[in-house]
Amino acid sequence: MNKSQIGVLLVNLGTPDSTSTPDVRKYLREFLMDGRVIDIPSIPRWLLVNLIIAPFRSPKSAKEYRKLWTDRGSPLLFHTEDLRDKVKEKMPREKYIVEMAMRYQTPSIEEGLKKLKAANVSKIIVIPLFPQYASATNGSVAEKVMDIAKTWQIIPNIVFVTNFVDHPKFLEAWQELGLEYMKKEDYDTFLFSYHGLPERQIKKGSCDNYCQLSDKCCANYNKKNQFCYRAQCFHTTRLVSGSLNLPKELVKTSFQSRLGSDPWIKPYTDEVIKDLAAKGKKKVLVFSPAFVADCLETTVEVGEEYKEQFQELGGEKWDLVPSLNSNDKWVECIEDLIYQYS
Repeated sequence: MNKSQIGVLLVNLGTPDSTSTPDVRKYLREFLMDGRVIDIPSIPRWLLVNLIIAPFRSPKSAKEYRKLWTDRGSPLLFHTEDLRDKVKEKMPREKYIVEMAMRYQTPSIEEGLKKLKAANVSKIIVIPLFPQYASATNGSVAEKVMDIAKTWQIIPNIVFVTNFVDHPKFLEAWQELGLEYMKKEDYDTFLFSYHGLPERQIKKGSCDNYCQLSDKCCANYNKKNQFCYRAQCFHTTRLVSGSLNLPKELVKTSFQSRLGSDPWIKPYTDEVIKDLAAKGKKKVLVFSPAFVADCLETTVEVGEEYKEQFQELGGEKWDLVPSLNSNDKWVECIEDLIYQYS
């Protein structure tokens, strides 16, 4: 075997093994027990997740997953598998070994690392498939990888791709997908909806108390807020909308999927929808650039639930741009990232 072989591990969030309530409950427990996801002390977190959230939320979530499931199973899983397979085809096999994993459930990060370790790779490039860095996603992946690798007798060089919000190929992929819709329809609003986070998590990562959780500090992307999730999202909106030459006054950024009563980063997508309807907006094109594979939060939450809300308020058209999935430009982005971090 070539001593210079490099291992690549693509990591997505995770998905239940099936749409059964027990499998969904199992997934929710593993996901929400992560201290970087629900960042409260372990005992209150255990009580909250195991006695309240998982038991009561899992039947409803299982029903939602059934809307999403296909003959191939979970879209998030098979789209990530397709991405891995396309990347494998592009990379020289004598130089790179490409695997994929899920942060929660299967295939696990441990399984992916085990394969790379068995191949005796000299280096491992970990690519969390989350464009904008957040402790609850990219940070959690890094922590899990290092928890596993620290038990190895020999630890190869391990590097992490922290974010890729401004990678040209990432932007080109979204541009390409957006243009397909814009060729067919004249939209009066372009909404960029990102997964939300509790405000406290943003403040925890603030550099020199720079974070004000407002458009004032997120209006510019700089070294002080380069790892602020909210700032990265607004930066992504500016870059993608700029590539599509969208009028600034027609572009909105919002955050979805909040959980619990604590304040999450604003503006909230459901409240933005009410505002758009009140202003007489009728045709909205929605992007979800925090997700690179179609999943519950895109297909069901944005594509169905928010559409229904908008139409009930008088809206006429609500189109969701699909995620990158295994788009060829997106594959090229991953290829470039691998070479960049090699």
